Amino acid sequence: MKKNYRFNYNIDKKLKNLNFGHNSKVIWFFGLSGSGKSTISNELEKLLFSNKIATTVIDGDDLRAGLNSDLGFEFKDRLENIRRVSELSKILINNGQVVLCSLITPLEEYRKLANKILNRKNICWVFVDTSIKDCISRDPKGLYKLALKGKIKNFTGIDQDYEIPEDYDIKIDGTTDPKSNAESIIKLLDKIIKHEK
Repeated sequence: MKKNYRFNYNIDKKLKNLNFGHNSKVIWFFGLSGSGKSTISNELEKLLFSNKIATTVIDGDDLRAGLNSDLGFEFKDRLENIRRVSELSKILINNGQVVLCSLITPLEEYRKLANKILNRKNICWVFVDTSIKDCISRDPKGLYKLALKGKIKNFTGIDQDYEIPEDYDIKIDGTTDPKSNAESIIKLLDKIIKHEK
């Protein structure tokens, strides 16, 4: 039988939050590839950093290049990708960080798994609502072009479903100015993080 061993921190999450002057939280950006998740996340981190909030950015592309390089894009691999990110984020928020995750997270089952691991109250879900038409038009990495030609399989929005979410904390239009989007998000976060100046 597998035993669940967890490290007992001498300085716990509550003490670290008091020391940093803000609550730790996961800000999870999700939406189609090319929707603007990473760009908005970067803009938000600038604002948080300028307010002396301790942040860590977890981006899907970086994960695929390193920690999750052994995973493909089948259902079970995507589920494992979310599981690993959620567990890593859990460690980081227990260490007082505001974690900014940017992952497509296409299915409700994946989102439910993240909620289960992290506890829903620890996540602020940011749905970057950009249409598939706009994402294909942008295609910053040329991935849609390859997927439409059949050169990339299991590509979300082309030959793999993207389930429109019902549960999120904020929805933003990914076609509008990223900086303005970040500013609108931080207004919500002020209430959640309770940053003390």
